[in-house]
Order: sequence, then C-alpha cells, then structure tokens
Amino acid sequence: EDMRAGDAVAALKASLKPEAQVKRAGAWRKADASQLVSGDRVALAAGANVPADILLGRGMQVQVDQAALTGESLPVSLGEGSLVKMGSTIVSGETEGLVAHTGVNTFFGKTAALIGSTHDVGNFQKVILRITRALLLFSSLLVTAAVTYLCLTFDGEGYGVWPAVSFGAVLLVASIPIAMQVVCTATMALGSRLLAAKKAIVARLASIEQLAGMTVLCSDKTGTLTLNKMVLQEVLSYAKGADDAAILALAALATRWKEPPKDALDTLVLRAECLDTASLDRHEQLDFTPFDPKLRRTEATLRGPDGGVFDVVKGAPDVVLRLCDEANRSSIGAVFAAKVEELAQRGIRALAVARRPEGGGMEMVGMLTFLDPPRPDTKRTIERAMQQGVVVKMITGDHGAIARETARALGMGDEIGASDSLPTILPGEEVPRTLGRDYGAMIEKSDGFAQVFPEHKFLIVEALRQRGHSVGMTGDGVNDAPALKKADVGIAVEGATDAARAASDLVLTEPGLSIIVDAIVIARCIFQRMKNYVIYRVACTFQLLLFFFVAVFAFHPRQYDAAHQLLPGHPNVYPLPTADLGSGPGGGDSACSAVQCSYSDIGDFGSGTDDSTTCGGVQCSYGFRMSDTEVGLAIPSTFNLPVVALVVIVILNDATIISIAYDHVVPSPLPERWNLPALFLVAGWIGLVACGSSLLLLHWALSSEDPGSPIRRMGVRESLSYGQVVAMMYLKISLSDWWTIFAARTQSFFFTRAPSKIVFAAASVATLASTGLAVKWPFPAERYDERADLDAQEPDSQLIGLGLEHVLFTWAFTLVWFLIQDVCKVLLYKLLYTFDVSGIRTEAEANAARRAKNEAILGKQPSKRGARAGGARRKARRGEMQLAEMPLEVELEV
Repeated sequence: EDMRAGDAVAALKASLKPEAQVKRAGAWRKADASQLVSGDRVALAAGANVPADILLGRGMQVQVDQAALTGESLPVSLGEGSLVKMGSTIVSGETEGLVAHTGVNTFFGKTAALIGSTHDVGNFQKVILRITRALLLFSSLLVTAAVTYLCLTFDGEGYGVWPAVSFGAVLLVASIPIAMQVVCTATMALGSRLLAAKKAIVARLASIEQLAGMTVLCSDKTGTLTLNKMVLQEVLSYAKGADDAAILALAALATRWKEPPKDALDTLVLRAECLDTASLDRHEQLDFTPFDPKLRRTEATLRGPDGGVFDVVKGAPDVVLRLCDEANRSSIGAVFAAKVEELAQRGIRALAVARRPEGGGMEMVGMLTFLDPPRPDTKRTIERAMQQGVVVKMITGDHGAIARETARALGMGDEIGASDSLPTILPGEEVPRTLGRDYGAMIEKSDGFAQVFPEHKFLIVEALRQRGHSVGMTGDGVNDAPALKKADVGIAVEGATDAARAASDLVLTEPGLSIIVDAIVIARCIFQRMKNYVIYRVACTFQLLLFFFVAVFAFHPRQYDAAHQLLPGHPNVYPLPTADLGSGPGGGDSACSAVQCSYSDIGDFGSGTDDSTTCGGVQCSYGFRMSDTEVGLAIPSTFNLPVVALVVIVILNDATIISIAYDHVVPSPLPERWNLPALFLVAGWIGLVACGSSLLLLHWALSSEDPGSPIRRMGVRESLSYGQVVAMMYLKISLSDWWTIFAARTQSFFFTRAPSKIVFAAASVATLASTGLAVKWPFPAERYDERADLDAQEPDSQLIGLGLEHVLFTWAFTLVWFLIQDVCKVLLYKLLYTFDVSGIRTEAEANAARRAKNEAILGKQPSKRGARAGGARRKARRGEMQLAEMPLEVELEV
C-alpha cells in the first residue's frame, strides 16, 4: 500500500514541475515552476500548462482546458478575476496573472495530499488474520490441554514429556492453516491471469476479493462513461432545402478547413462522417475571423463555384439568431428559442449556422447539436452491473444538466445532486469518522453528483465505506486519483493519466468498460473458491483437533486390552523377542527363558512373575491380536497416531487442496462478503460430524477383538491388531479430510454441482495414496528388540498394514458418514437462514432490495424478472438451494 501511494504521489509530483514565464526584477524570464511564490506575475499563452493556481488580470479572455481536473470536455472561457487552476492548459489567447496558491495549497496539490493520506489495510489481509488468529487460539487451547494431561498422567509407562510435546507440536502445526495465504494467493493469481487475458492489469491481488463484494460502483463521467470527445448528435434545419450535408458544409466553410482544426468545435465539424470535403475545395475563402470568446462566433467570406460571394457565420445560437434579419427571426424565433432551451436543459450543446448572400440579409440555415457521447458499451455495462446487484453512481465535475442527460442516455437514475450538499476537507485534515452518519443516507439515495471536486469524490467514497459498502471507483484523470486510491477497488480506464493508474487496483488497457463486469464475475468465482477452501480448511482443523483432544481424554487402549483378555479364548499369548539373540531383525527364535508374562507384567519385558516355561522362551499375553512387529511393545495408555502419519496427512492435504483454485463454481448473482461467524458455524458443524464419525469408528476398531462388536457383526471376519487400529484411523481421518472438500464446496447436496477434473483428480490421488499407505506403511516400525530404552517411556504408535476387508469397511463407513455429513450441512444452512443467524437473511433481503432498485432504474418488472432469473439459476445449479424469496440463491455470503 505504501508503495502504491508513493507511486501515485510520484506521478503527481512529476507533473508539478513545469517551467513558467515569470516577471521578476522588472524582467520576464523562465523559471522552475516549483520556485514560484504567491504574488509572482506569470504570463500565460496558448499551449502553456498552468504552473500554479493563478488569478487572471486584465487582458483578453483565454480558453482553458480543465478536462483533467473537472471532467469538462470543452475548454472554458476565463477572464479578469477568474482563477485558473494548476494542471489545466491554455488552449487559446494570451494574458497575465498573479500566483494565488502554490504546492499543496493548489487544487492540484490538494489532490496529491488526498492520495498520500490513504493508508488502509486491505480487507483480505484482515480476514485472513482473523481466521488464522481464531484457529490459532482454538488449536493452542486444545493442544495445550491435551499435552498437559499427557505429561501429568505420566507414570513411567505412559507418555513422557518430550514425546507428548513433540506430538502436540506436530498436531498444532497440522491444525493451523499455514497454507491458507498461499492457496488464496494462488487462487487470486489465477484470477489475475484470466483478467490479463482480457487486457486488464491487476495491480493489487487482494482487490480481486474486494471486487467480488463490491456493492457500489462510483464512476467518473468524462473519459470513463463517455469518450471525452465531442460527437455530432443531430442536425436541425431551419431553411428550406437545407439538408444535413448542406448545413455541415456551410459550418465547415466557416473554418480554415485546409489547416489542422484549432479547437474542439472545428474538429467536430471537419471530422463529421457525412461531410463532403471535396466540395469545400471548390470554394475560395476571401476573409476569415477566428473564434472570439467575447463575440462567441466565427465568420468567413467565401466565393462559391458559381462565382457568387457570401458570408457564413457559426457560433452560439442566441448570438447567431440576433444577426439574422427581422423577417427570419420572426418566422423561426419562437421555435428556435424553444429548441435551444430544451437542449440546454438536457445539457446538449448547440452550434448555429447562418448564411448571408452578398447584398442580402442573414438567414438561419440550421443548428448542429453535439455531446460527449457514452462509450459504445457503457449502457450495456451499466445494465449488466446492476443485474449483478451493483449500484452505479455517476460522479462528475461537469455541469448538472449534462450529467443528467448522460445519465438519461445510459439508463441510470436522474437524481443528480450538486456539490454544495457534500462535505469538504482541507489539506492535512483528518477524514471525519461521521461522514457515513451525516451524509451516507443522502449519498445512497442519489444516483450521482455533478460539479464536484476531487475532495468531494474522495469523501463520497469514504462516506459509502463508512456505511458498510464495498466501493469501486472508475476514473481516468488526476481529479479521480484520490477517490481511486481510497476506494476498495480503484479502476483506471484505458488512456488514464499516470496518477490515476498508479492509484488504481485494476488498470484497463483497451477501450470499453465491459471488462469491469467480466472482472466482477471472475472475482466472484475466485471468491467462491477461496470461501470453499476456508470452510474446508477450518472443518479439517475442527475434525483433527477435536478427535485427538477427545481421544486423549476418553479413549484408553489399555482398558480395551484388559477387557479383551477376559474374552473366551483369550488372552493372546506370543513369544517375547529377546534383545541379545536371534539372527534376523525380528530375532528371538533361538533362545527364550521360561517366563510367561501378562500385559500388566510388562515393564522391562526381560522378566516376569510366572515360573512356567514354554519352549524355553519368554512369552507375553495381550487382549488384542498382535502382529510379529508389535509383540513385546506396550499398548499405549492413550490413543494417538505416529507423528510421521500426521506429517503425511498435512503434506498430502496442503499439496492437493491447491487444486481448489481450478474448481468449477457458480458465481453469485449478488455481491459477496465474508460472514465469518456463519463460516465458522458451517465449518465447525461439518468438522464436528466428521470428528464424531471418527470417534465412533475408533471405539468400534478398539472393540474388534470382541466377536459381538459392530465391526465383526458387519462382516469383518478378522479382528484388528492394535497397529491396524492405528492404520484404520489414519485411513479414516485421511479419507474424511479429502472427501470433506466435496461437502464444503456447495451449500446444497454435494452432487448438485460437479467438481472440476483437477479437483477430482487431486482428491482421488490423495485418497489412493492414503489407502496405499494404510495397506503398506513404508516407514520402519519400531520393534521390541531394537529399543534402546525399554522402560523410560512408551514408543510412538506403530502402524500395521490393513487387510482388504479392513480397507473396504473403512471406505464404506467413511462414505456413509460423508453422506450424513452432507445432509447435516444442508439442514444447517436452512436453519441459519430461517433464524437469520449472523444476519444471513437480513443480508439477502438487503441484496433483494438493492436489486429491485436497480430493476426499477432499468425499467424492468422486478417480480417477473426475478422469477425468470430464479428459474434460470435453479436450472443452472441443478437444484442448488435458493434463498430470499427463492429468486435469490441461498449462497451464504461468507
């Protein structure tokens, strides 16, 4: 943010260094404009940039181009006593003036100060920090409680301090969404690439997230909504036999058509499509009087192809009408005056053309009307933006009548306010925190504002933001730069000044505004993907943390083992491997003592209390069925997974969920926002269901030695060794993790929207990899005769490969609970909306009202249109749940 603000200010400073003709010590000389002081006398001539705010003195009127400052398309005439603002350009005329303001006190300097005063932290960074802090706090509390319990219950045979701390540290790392910033940034980078393909440069990635939630789009008029180029609108005839071509030809004859156009009006006439330039060259121009701001007309005397001499006048309608003879004025005066008044009220400029034959009277021939027209795609773009639930407001420095006419032509509302109803701010003054309260309601009701200055645009944006809106701003000039910087999403259109581009988040490189709506749709797709990822990641954190937290306190494998030893045909007795004899890694076949030990006798595993001898070897008894690699190892006092298994889950998780950046999503037809309370409720509920199913399976797996246990009654013939219990839980937790992504990505049932091939492939690879690891664990298992310290603390849990029936049962169990999880999710969404939890229904109703207002402005029938839109969306989403009067989808705006 600091760099962008610096770039914007640097661009402004670069344009603050023109040279000036200044009179000092009685002599005129060139000086660096930065050295001017108030009171200096400065000369201004055609083509000169105004170096400071200058109060004009006596002399001729000058034509001043203020488009970059005020948005006015045509030059304005200024004379003695007028203030010419820094950053404008003298188009014609010469005069002198006194420097009134310099530097930051100028109109231009205030703009630079406003840009430099904006140092807002992006919304995306705030959201990520809030999510991370919440999960960190939640994870820290649960992990600390679990580790403290393990340490306090250490009795020489349970968890030691360091193993407990090691397990807690890995669990904490697995629970904190370290990859959240990476995944979300990668997702937004994909959106940036899509926008770049449409010739839009994203200057700040986080702006994509804010673009998705944009509720109000404020737009400059001149050069943004319009072409910043006067175009002929209509040719009106007031003489018999005078058609459009004839009137245009006469207007062109009142110019120096063989020379480059001198002003905007000459350009307008000479570049008209229906002008026959070849016919002009058949005339000889005998005399020419250029445009005079005082006379407000141009005159020319010409000789036609037939040798006849005549005069042509073009200029302001009222001026030219007064030059016509009495008879002509009487015949057309009333109609002509009424038309001029109508055009003035609509903000359309007019140019009258009259002809006088040699020795005759002046006769009005016609009138040309012209306007800075909207860009070809502007009206459609505004309609599309409104259909996306975005309110569009025009903010321009141009006159109110012109703003209203432009708004009318574009199908926007005509409630155009004036700048005198808006607040102001002085350079260096802190922005009031009460703008939203004092002016917000008035600004929301208005469809735009006219005759505003840069500080007004800046404060309009800030007031809307204080009212809770996410505000976008489009512009192209220096006068737009402060508002572009202040807005949540600043958009510089094609041809924008360096200052405007430096202050913007999105820079358009091709003419037209349609890319803005395309960007909104793309941004909402990106937002959906980020939201789905966050729900998924938080749900996984809840599942993992709650599972191990409850398992540590409530599940004690030794108690299950003791209970199994009392079953018929138990305990299971195994020869105890010896540490000093044996030829292989397992050892222990060739020598054993005569001692048989029960589980409770296992301490150093080298001696027992029973004097019986069997095969000359030491034996151990277990309630669980044990594999060869597990014999001799103690059953843990609490359940846990090997640390390496947790690491594998984290690696597979973070490596595969990046695929969510390429998921199929349906963009919301309304602005998105982060509703974190609702997000945590949904994610927590999904994670809680997954955690509950994992705890249930853990109980079943630990009880599998009992022939009457649920697992055995469901067709699993072989009981699980303790190491296989660990493997089954590793597989279950992994599968729940991967499959939760399919529940998290929709708000209706998971099958209502197919995932992308990339997401499906990534989840499939992770599922198969986890299954393969559960069948054949590649990491070396710790064995009794390889332990250096037998009685200081229990070893890390062993993971023993599952058989086919165990894998199939785990898959079936997880699939059934995935379906239950998905149904519970749908029910929760309905409950959240029904009871308006965290303002969900209120937000949906506000969106509906905003859309209805837009429909009214567009002249549509909201109810019919809403019904059609709702039906189309229901069909498109293949049954996805709808909210807010059913025309609006139930997309929780989280």
